[in-house]
Amino acid sequence: MEFVIDALLGAGALGASIYCLVLSRRLRQFNNLENGVGGAVAVLSAQVDDLTKTLDTAKGTADASNKSLESLTDRAETVAKKLELMVASLHDMEQTKPTTAEPIFSHRMMKRGA
Repeated sequence: MEFVIDALLGAGALGASIYCLVLSRRLRQFNNLENGVGGAVAVLSAQVDDLTKTLDTAKGTADASNKSLESLTDRAETVAKKLELMVASLHDMEQTKPTTAEPIFSHRMMKRGA
């Protein structure tokens, strides 16, 4: 009886060792850097690094564009104020202009003899 129990125990140990061997091979293939999940994780990690660098570059470019647009907007507002003053002064000049004066182009044409 002890012999049968020892034989069954040995067979169980042999089965467990074969199971561990198969599991070890599958785990090695699973973590393979070229074909397995390990490779996919390595590729994804590299892509995340590239995207992070690209995002940082894009952020820097956007910040520079924002500063440039702010300065251009400030300049445009200053020029708009100056133009408003010029237009207002033109309106004032038109109101003080004599209404009986003849147009400039007809006076010039008369001098030429046309």
